[in-house]
Amino acid sequence: MFRFVVFLVVTFNIYAQDLVTLYRYEGINSVEKELENKLKDITYWREYFKDKNVDFGYYELKKFVLVAQKEQSEIALYERTGNDYKLILRNSVIVGENQGDKYTEGDKRTPEGAYELVEKKVGLDSFYGPFALVTSYPNVFDQSLDKKGSGIWIHGMPFNADREKFTKGCIALNNNELENLEKNIDLNKTILLTAENNFKKVSKEDMATIFSTIYKWKDAWKYSNIEEYLSFYSSDFKRADKTGFSLFSEQKRSVFAKNEQKTIKFSNIDVSPYPNSLGKNMYKILMDEEYISPSVKFNGKKELFLEIANNQVKILSED
Repeated sequence: MFRFVVFLVVTFNIYAQDLVTLYRYEGINSVEKELENKLKDITYWREYFKDKNVDFGYYELKKFVLVAQKEQSEIALYERTGNDYKLILRNSVIVGENQGDKYTEGDKRTPEGAYELVEKKVGLDSFYGPFALVTSYPNVFDQSLDKKGSGIWIHGMPFNADREKFTKGCIALNNNELENLEKNIDLNKTILLTAENNFKKVSKEDMATIFSTIYKWKDAWKYSNIEEYLSFYSSDFKRADKTGFSLFSEQKRSVFAKNEQKTIKFSNIDVSPYPNSLGKNMYKILMDEEYISPSVKFNGKKELFLEIANNQVKILSED
């Protein structure tokens, strides 16, 4: 271990010296370019994730991960602690009456995917217990697939009555367990992952591939390299408004033709695995984006839904 630490220190010092030399002769822009190239290098990210547990994703902002496995009728809460995850609780739940992913209003299915918890609802009908935690279904990817329905909650049980052993699509658990769950999370820093069967844990290689690709994609965007930029998108790409790849690429070609100088910064990057019924190895990216060009200034959230196939990342939808 000591030798490894010494190796890292020496390597960093050599690299820092190289950057100083680069700065002396070519200036700060060259140093920035060199650091950007480092972020595109998958070997850098393999080393970065080497000692990190990414079983449930990688999060710079979120702190809690809820994993619901429908077939097992189970929900588990994990807290991100340093580079690891700690199991906080595991409870039995009831889910939608019908198996499979949700696609239509009233199909009595619980959706599969990755969802934010956007609101705590109180003062509801006693059928739902003390309160409900509202999920972000349908998200951007759901909308791109024209999925219907809404009002997918995590809620409790009736106060003074029995209920069926299934829901219309929500996730329900005993009231005391719901209250305990809510006490152990920060609503704004929690992600819900819902899978039909056994949740598939994330590999470090996938995470390294995603991060190196994000920065390659950003670089192509920043320098208006339209062909490289579009190569990161799936031919099946669709926005929430159903805009397909053909129209999207036309719009981007028109914008990139201006060849404007841009500043693009990403921060608070959260990468969630995305369980799905499509048989895809999918992930959801949510991050803060700062974009500045002569014609546009934006400071807000950027959301990507992507898949890894044949060791390549392809964007399926974005917002």
